[in-house]
Amino acid sequence: MTVLKTSMRNFFAHKGRMALSAVAVLLSVAFVCGTLVFTDTMNTTFDKLFAVTSSDVTVSAKGASDDGETTSGNGRPPVLPASVVDQVRKARGVKSAQGTVFSTAVTVVDADKNNLSPTSGAPTIVGSWNGNDARTMKITSGAAPSGSDQVMVDADTADKHHLGLGDEIGVITAVGTHTAKISGIAAFTVTNPGAAIFYLDTPTAQRTLIGEPGVYTNIDVTAAQGVSDARLKKDVVAEIGAGYKVQTAKETADANQKEVADLLNVMKYVMLGFALIAFMVGIFLIINTFSMLVAQRTREIGLMRAIGSSRRQVNQSVLAEALLLGVFGSVLGVGAGIGIAVGLMKVMGSVGMKLSTDDLTVTWTTPLVGLALGVVVTVLAAYLPARRAGKISPMAALRDAGAPADARAGRIRLLVGLVLTVAGAGSLYLATQADKANAGSLWLGLGVVLSLLGFVIIGPLLAGGVIRVLGAILLRAFGPVGRMAERNALRNPRRTGATGAALMIGLSLVACLSVVGSSMVASATDQLDKTVGTDFIVQSDSGQLFTEQAVKAVKSTPELARVTEYRLLDAALTTPDGRTSKKEMLNAADPTYAQDLRTKTVAGDLADAYKPDSMSVPEGFAKKHGITLGSKVQVDFKDGTAGRLTVRAITSDDVVIDKGAMYTSIATAARYVPADSMPLDLLLFATAKDGQQEAAYQALKSALHDYPQYTVRDQTDYKQELKDQIGQLLNMIYGLLALAIVVAVLGVVNTLALSVVERTREIGLMRAIGLSRRQLRRMIRLESVVIALFGALLGLGLGMSWGATAQKLLALEGLNVLEIPWPTIIAVFIGSAFVGLFAALVPAFRAGRMNVLNAIATE
Repeated sequence: MTVLKTSMRNFFAHKGRMALSAVAVLLSVAFVCGTLVFTDTMNTTFDKLFAVTSSDVTVSAKGASDDGETTSGNGRPPVLPASVVDQVRKARGVKSAQGTVFSTAVTVVDADKNNLSPTSGAPTIVGSWNGNDARTMKITSGAAPSGSDQVMVDADTADKHHLGLGDEIGVITAVGTHTAKISGIAAFTVTNPGAAIFYLDTPTAQRTLIGEPGVYTNIDVTAAQGVSDARLKKDVVAEIGAGYKVQTAKETADANQKEVADLLNVMKYVMLGFALIAFMVGIFLIINTFSMLVAQRTREIGLMRAIGSSRRQVNQSVLAEALLLGVFGSVLGVGAGIGIAVGLMKVMGSVGMKLSTDDLTVTWTTPLVGLALGVVVTVLAAYLPARRAGKISPMAALRDAGAPADARAGRIRLLVGLVLTVAGAGSLYLATQADKANAGSLWLGLGVVLSLLGFVIIGPLLAGGVIRVLGAILLRAFGPVGRMAERNALRNPRRTGATGAALMIGLSLVACLSVVGSSMVASATDQLDKTVGTDFIVQSDSGQLFTEQAVKAVKSTPELARVTEYRLLDAALTTPDGRTSKKEMLNAADPTYAQDLRTKTVAGDLADAYKPDSMSVPEGFAKKHGITLGSKVQVDFKDGTAGRLTVRAITSDDVVIDKGAMYTSIATAARYVPADSMPLDLLLFATAKDGQQEAAYQALKSALHDYPQYTVRDQTDYKQELKDQIGQLLNMIYGLLALAIVVAVLGVVNTLALSVVERTREIGLMRAIGLSRRQLRRMIRLESVVIALFGALLGLGLGMSWGATAQKLLALEGLNVLEIPWPTIIAVFIGSAFVGLFAALVPAFRAGRMNVLNAIATE
């Protein structure tokens, strides 16, 4: 009981000094809990949606995807004849059966050709309106579509794009473009996670989405009273046979949810990874806080030992303070985590993914995980300072505050740190020597962990040399004040090293990812310059295939010298070794594709692969199956017949674009695949006539004005698109790393604040002999800046070495260019100085306001 009372008294006596450590625990726990609540809420939202939208039993074509995505090469969803609906109705236990039509392979535009698809990545769905949809949608204005000139839109999409009754929209599919006017607006009765949904009447949906009447993509079956879904499924299968895909409501919901869950799990674990990084940084803050508090209370602890307190009691007292800190910070962090989850939902809403707070899901495990993690991490971080406190002898009551360093412990620390650093460097070296990226990535991961731990442990040793260099470059210009700031930073290398290490962790990851991102962009740009021999690439960003009309529009552009069609075909390959690869993709193109993409070959000429009954295979596939030039491969085309093609080229695996592709000509494929089963073009490549690149660019865009589903890009556009995509990913990662950097800044603030308290008498004496308030504040700011720059130097140097090693592994995948983003590295280094200045504002202000006489009188 005495230990608890002492701990409580000390905790509240130093509550100001504990506050920043508590904030670090709070932020880390909040990020963990916020991530868990947010992903649980997303799961709940989709669970409810899929549960409500799924019929008791759904019948669809064999091979149809669960989300309605088009799986056939003609750009249309697989269908069922209307006769199947009548068969299903005859099955035992069926109350009703209704055919529906829907597709996600669509683009919907307004009258000005502006795309109405969500920007969040959610699908655009066009389907027929029926009774099943009425379970999740309520018509709020107008009426359901009842003719070919009418369409109904969901309320969220109408609000976002300011659509109203009577407005004209166009539905663009592989069949063509269908225009209609909005006859009604329907609101979701459950949460809409961001999809844009448009409804046509059934005959119009059949013509628009499929191009023929009397067919359906799905049949929604409702069970009679007392009939279970499983029983109904058996009866339906017994009636129509096994040639169809039949799923119960639970199976449909589970299949849809699995796809969502895979994405959410990736998001969750990535965010939890960054939360773990923040916890690691917080550990340094907590260790520093308790180490300094123990050092400042050396005499006090010595007196406690002198009057009878045991080592165990002193140890327990410090750990009890840590426990109070962990509980206090974790409880607040759990509450803040719920707030973060709500904030993330609002952010998702701003980009189009609507999530309702009515679905906010806080499971009992979330606060438990947050509390356990926060308390355990805090107590473990305080263990070493607590153990050090327990070793303080009663004789310390006779000495000034501050305990002498343990020289033996310092030597052991140095030895361990050097061993880990050397082991980490060795692992990074082995990663650069790996022949395969998978094996190298294991060495890279080990090297990152070992080198990081090594630098953390030898940080105090490095602090002396690095800070002296920084002091000579930056601080000497400030005269005596600068020299005092340097000496203050050097006074306790262990504390300076731990404070710098907190910043080092976050900045090392920033530097590593910057190097990797810049190298990827530079390598891909280099590959584009070396391999792409065409001027323009035309494609649909939503994955829609090319209609015949769009291809004709491109080919009729007079400024173009050539246009190359490119399509994908599914096939099964039987190789000379007798083995059959049942699911392979053949890239069928016009012969001019050999000029549009200058793919390296290890044998033969790629142009020969476009000769009649010819093909190419990649290097790895050829080695695996014993294929050489002239080998015959039996190709069983999906929806077609089999042919024996001659291998006339073997392409190199040392490429990025189309790596592993197998090429043949469209003319060869057409010999074995009927015209009505031949896939549509996925891409078009266009090359301008000499000297007419700019005119062809504008003409091509004009030719596709009526086809807004397709985008024309020249090589400059393509490079910029690639750079923007990687930049957006890096910005998101930097945003997540900002949490760790904020915690590190709190660590600098806390270290300086406690350092000011520790040096109260010294500060008073300096003020008494003439140091002005302004000079004092400058000294503390300079000390903070040099500590921050120390952490930045270690972090940026370590991160660049990781990034350079990672690039060596990327080179095995064809990304051969190493690029160090010096502007980013320099900006981060300079930014670290401002971080140091910011962190010193409050401690410097408090030191400047210190009463000189009271400070001198302090013991």
